[in-house]
This record gives sequence, C-alpha cells and structure tokens, in this order.
Amino acid sequence: MNTEPKSGRARARTREVLLAAVRGLTLAVAVLPFSVLLLVLTLVSVALIPLGVGIVTTPPLLTAVRALADKRRELAAEWCGVRIRSAYRPIHAGAKPWTRTFTMLRDPQVRRDVLWLPVDMTAGFVTALLPAVLLFYPFEGFAVAAGLWRVLADGQTYWYGFVPVTDQPSALGAAATAAVLLVAAYRLTPRLLTVHFKLTRAVLGADQGELAERVRVLTETRRDAVDTSAAELRRIERDLHDGAQARLVAMGMDLGTIEMLLDRDPAQAKKLLSQARRNSAEALEELRDLVRGIHPPVLAERGLGDAVRALALRLPVTGGARGPCVVAYRVPLRTGVRRGPAGVNRTVPEHRSRCWSRGSLTARP
Repeated sequence: MNTEPKSGRARARTREVLLAAVRGLTLAVAVLPFSVLLLVLTLVSVALIPLGVGIVTTPPLLTAVRALADKRRELAAEWCGVRIRSAYRPIHAGAKPWTRTFTMLRDPQVRRDVLWLPVDMTAGFVTALLPAVLLFYPFEGFAVAAGLWRVLADGQTYWYGFVPVTDQPSALGAAATAAVLLVAAYRLTPRLLTVHFKLTRAVLGADQGELAERVRVLTETRRDAVDTSAAELRRIERDLHDGAQARLVAMGMDLGTIEMLLDRDPAQAKKLLSQARRNSAEALEELRDLVRGIHPPVLAERGLGDAVRALALRLPVTGGARGPCVVAYRVPLRTGVRRGPAGVNRTVPEHRSRCWSRGSLTARP
C-alpha cells in the first residue's frame, strides 16, 4: 500500500535533484560571461566619465547590470523561494545624461549591483557549479570502476578525488567513493543551489533602512500628487464660482430687471438685454477657457514661453513679452498660466520662493 507513495516521492526527489544540478550548471556556464563582460565595461565606462564619454555610456550599462540582477532575483524566487528585495531610487524620465549618471552612481542599490558582479564571478560561480559537480562527478567514479581506469591511468596513477587508482581494487574504491558522493548529492544538491541564491541575497538585498526610505519617498510623492489634484479641483471650483457662475447670476438679475422695465422703459430694457447677451457670451467663453485651462493647447504644443506671451496678450493692460523665457518651476507657475491673468496675480506671490524666471514682461496702463 505504501510502495506507490514512496516511489512517487523518490521520483519527485530525483527530479528535484536533477533540476537543481542543471539549473546550477546553467547559471555557472551561461551567466558567467555576462557578469564578466558587464563588470569590465562598467569599470571602463566609469573611468571615462571625466572625458565625457562615460556620461553617455554609463547609464545604459548600469541599466543592463540592473536587468541582470533583477533576472537573478526572479530566478531566486522562482527556483528556490528566496526573495531578494531591491530599493532603487527613482530617476526622472526626462533627466539629462549627466544627472542620470550621477543619480545612478549615488544609488546604494546600483552600487550593490556592481559589487555583486565580481562576487557572482567567483563565489557565485563556485556555489552554482557545485550542485552539478556533486551530482555528475560520481558517474566518473563508476566508469573508472567499470574499466575506464585502464585508459585514464595508462601505466601511471590516476586520481579520482583523493583515491589513487592503479588497479581494479583501487578502482572499486573509487566506485565506493562515488557512491558516497552520489548519496550526498541526492541529499544536498537542492540545498547547495539555495546557498547560491542566499549568497546573492546577502550582496544584492536591500536592508530595512533603505526599504523604509524608499517607502517614505513613495509616500511623499503620492501625497504631493494627491495635494496637487485636490488643489486643481479647488481651482476649478473657484474659477466656476468667480467666473461663469457670477456672470450667470448677473445675467439672471438683468433678465429680471428687463422683465420689469419691458413695459415702462423699452429702451433701457433693450440696453439691459444687450448686456445680458454679452454676459452670456462671456460666461460661455470663460467655460471654454476653463475646459482648455485644464491643460492649455498653447502650453502643451509650444511651451511655457509662448504660453506667457499668449497670457500677456489677454491682460487688461497693454503689454508684451520679450526675450527667452527660461523658468525653473514646479507646478505653480504653469498653474498660474492655466488660470489666466487673475491666476498669475494669485500664483506668483503665493509661490515666490518656489519659482523664478528670466526674461521680461512689460506692461503700461
């Protein structure tokens, strides 16, 4: 009754041992050239940074090192259940090569990736190759005992491990050693592969302090995004209240006055009717501006400089914009452009310490 379950477990264990040996051999043979190549290229690229060449070549190479490390993390979790955490610092998508290079070089996780390469080439290579050696080396001992020792010895002493083979009895001793190694391989091969990935985790894994810092940065970024969205909603609500809603209320009051004056003073009622028509057109225009102000086409298509020039044309005073508009900003200056003339008057004083501009905006009454 217990034969089938035991045989099933034996087959599963044998498959696990073979799979661990093949995976370790694959890591040792196939991945080692990539580690050597990336380490050499990365060191050369970093050395060329003072000449300017490394500014261009270093980010792609560090990205490739990260991809190799991420693949090893994926294999560690998939093959042996070893989770290797990472805590890379974010890099802005539009960052210039200089900024991108030094941001990556200052990242502790990127430095750990580079440090992992020589470790993976040496200790990592040995720990990855050991499962395959431990499993397949005993078969050489069995072949030696079967008569291969005559070919290998060729009148001299052939060493199988620590056993000198000179004749058939010593060849049988090599077979006994091979049997012991095979039993050890049956028991230890999967664990040896796990040791390889634990060594990788010891070098690549992020500590708790860096993970906490990463969580803090993500929390602040999320809070800033939420605050920006809430401020934008309040801005839309305020613009509706101060603009289109006020004009619609005024138009309703004008229509009420027109209704009372229609019989007594048709001329004045006609003037008020014309004013109500203008109010309705202005309310409609403000609603359109509000919709376009969520992200103005001129700001998206032609940049901030032309958006400021277009804003100057809409000011209630004679004005214009001269020279290139070079701005270091966060959201507030663009928010002022979206809000229009009144928005600039509110935004710039509120965020004077957060933005600056070079250029000029001239106006005269």
